[in-house]
Amino acid sequence: MPRPRAQAHPAGLSDARVFLDKAREFLRAAQDSLELSNNTAAVGNAVHAGILASDAISAVRTRTVWRGEHAQAAGHLETAGEDGKLAARQLRRLLPMKTRAEYEPAPIRPADARAAVQAAERLVALATAADAAAPPGTQSGSN
Repeated sequence: MPRPRAQAHPAGLSDARVFLDKAREFLRAAQDSLELSNNTAAVGNAVHAGILASDAISAVRTRTVWRGEHAQAAGHLETAGEDGKLAARQLRRLLPMKTRAEYEPAPIRPADARAAVQAAERLVALATAADAAAPPGTQSGSN
């Protein structure tokens, strides 16, 4: 039986906050792994940080998130305005690394791990900026 077509699903600002908090946690794990020269873990955590940061941006800007093939997520992210277009470029850098880090036997080079962490850092920064630009009283950390 064929898989149902993926699509955008509704998401609110509270969802965006959760995605952003998770993205920050994965980013910290990626940075720590990179510092320890655990390149595979650095890339894997960076990819997850980037996906979650992308969801946060999309939730803030479009009130939706992509639930489907990762390869199509960047296209959805581009609908989230200028932030989304910038984020989509970073996400396109990260997604091919997911398979390499998680499923392929070849080791991850230090330069690739650094590039993945940097892309995730950019995505989390964009998500943080999107959250800060959300309507007053709705940003992360507000009660």
